[in-house]
Amino acid sequence: MAFISGIQQIGIGCQNSPETFKWLRKTFGINVQIFDDEAQAPLMTPYTGGEVHSRRAILAMNMNGGGGAEIWQFTSRTSSPSPIVQWGDLGINAVKMKASIVHKSYEKINKIHPIAKPELDPAGNEVFWVKDEAGNNYQVVKDESWFKNEIEMQGGICGAIIGVSNIDISIAFYQNGLGVNQIAYDVTGKFNDLGEDNKDKTFRRALLTFKNPQTAPFSKLLGDIQIELIQCLDRVPIKLFENRFWGDLGFIHLCFDVPSMERLKKNLEKFKYSFTVDSGDTFDMGESGGRFAYVEDPDGTLIEMVETHKVPIMKKYGWYLNLKKRGQDKPLPNWMVSLMGLNKIKD
Repeated sequence: MAFISGIQQIGIGCQNSPETFKWLRKTFGINVQIFDDEAQAPLMTPYTGGEVHSRRAILAMNMNGGGGAEIWQFTSRTSSPSPIVQWGDLGINAVKMKASIVHKSYEKINKIHPIAKPELDPAGNEVFWVKDEAGNNYQVVKDESWFKNEIEMQGGICGAIIGVSNIDISIAFYQNGLGVNQIAYDVTGKFNDLGEDNKDKTFRRALLTFKNPQTAPFSKLLGDIQIELIQCLDRVPIKLFENRFWGDLGFIHLCFDVPSMERLKKNLEKFKYSFTVDSGDTFDMGESGGRFAYVEDPDGTLIEMVETHKVPIMKKYGWYLNLKKRGQDKPLPNWMVSLMGLNKIKD
């Protein structure tokens, strides 16, 4: 059994969760609402100034395949703005969105939001960038792991670009601790795909990949993983959440779906990484539930892990799946996962 079974979601701190959800639906087809929950976040006080704060969280997916977006908004305070992200700043610099044919995805999205034409990444593959209304960066990349079997698809999240201070130390964390263990490239130089302002800057970039063995309940839907680590060699990076709270504006965490939290915990501890937050048992989020935990990468970027115990399949009929009874060691039937698509939000 693998330590992880795909990216479950990436947390997006925002000021207006319905508007952010609308933008993601329109742009990337992230339109199936898994939950919409309002509650306090008592376990996250280590990252919210020692105080319990209230929030609204919406988790939404694209049923073509890929991870979802957890759209997160404080309701007890006004979120602090994100600094302007420069490549290599410590934290999540961008989110990778999957497409089966990148230039076709570009043509569709360019009609909605005029964007720059695709460039080639260090491996020679087409990629392009989309910036949301809050200034967050999304990179559309080619991916070949799909839940649906169609010719042309825009999917959900398949990875992230994470700024680090030392790539070698960070590679060890993701490979040894989490099992994202294949290196697609590790290159140093100047790159055209990072925008005009960065063409004269020197970066080291490493792309780590994870081929999903599809042995966990939602692994067929979540698909493969691409984690790109980027280190700027020309300047000292800032920490994106320095003097800010988890949940403030920007990408707040990267969340992996986990078949066995205890197994992952023991593996992390073997390599001297430890949980900073652990719900310990099923944490109820109203329409869903599970055990969640957090670990920090070597630069303090928050990595969430969720072992799902309860998930809505057909909410309007009150049909929920209890994975604690079913187990985490085999994928759900495609027809059962597909039923979650009935929770699609139509604009």
